[in-house]
Amino acid sequence: MKNIESSRRVLVCQNRTCRKQSAAKVLTAFQKLSGAEVEVVASSCLGQCGNGPMVLVLPEEVWYSGVAESEVAAITEQHLRGGKPIERMLYRKFHRVSK
Repeated sequence: MKNIESSRRVLVCQNRTCRKQSAAKVLTAFQKLSGAEVEVVASSCLGQCGNGPMVLVLPEEVWYSGVAESEVAAITEQHLRGGKPIERMLYRKFHRVSK
């Protein structure tokens, strides 16, 4: 088990609805691409069924909805390493998006 030196975590919902929407592939992609500075966690239901796969980045509390496996690299590079959330992918229920 890796020693996580940061409090930054990525939760990827693995509950029934998100799993039907390929959340397992999203989780695997995050695990492959994220370095030791980020803990990737298979989460139980995040309470946003039907909008998944849901991804929650902590401690910033940044929510992404409908995340596809192909989008994980962009989230990893731009948000986790670059510090800039991807606005077009944010979950609009919790984030205001400028037009």
